[in-house]
Amino acid sequence: MRKLVTIICTSVLAACGGSSAGSKPVVPPCDLTCQDQIGVTGAREMLKLIYNLGLQGQPVGNQDAMAPCPLGGSAHVFGTASSNAVQGSTTVQLTYVLDQCVYDNVDPTTPTQNYALTVTGTFTETGTLAVQPSSTTALGITGTDVTISGTVDDPAVMYDAADCALELQQNGNDLSGTICTRSVGVSL
Repeated sequence: MRKLVTIICTSVLAACGGSSAGSKPVVPPCDLTCQDQIGVTGAREMLKLIYNLGLQGQPVGNQDAMAPCPLGGSAHVFGTASSNAVQGSTTVQLTYVLDQCVYDNVDPTTPTQNYALTVTGTFTETGTLAVQPSSTTALGITGTDVTISGTVDDPAVMYDAADCALELQQNGNDLSGTICTRSVGVSL
């Protein structure tokens, strides 16, 4: 009798999506905190891409470069950058002006690494970019009238942070601060 009850219970749970061996864990929906984390990650990665497209390999000193964003939109980056080859670092004081700059990332194994975002706004980046393991990235990133919109997460969720102030600090791979006065923190 117990065996019959066990078989029936297991069958009912499996048929109704209940917990049984081999079933997928239920993933909670990406709330606003999750969305902000993915949004600032995408914006930070976009700044890194614009730096690499516009300034990587340029002589130290004053910088001024225009770059089309790879998936649409445009970027202007200007300011100063100096290099320390011994430490493997670059010190920057740069301003990025992004206009409808589109960036996306797809990671089939990590839902929170998926986004398709359009970013508009002015960002100031001050600090040290690590080039080698002997140095640590330490940056302050501020933004005015920043708009980050598109989709985040997998399955995709609509995200829109419009006309926001952005205050971020990056220490190594840790990024934290505020977007639209909401606290945010993420490991890159």
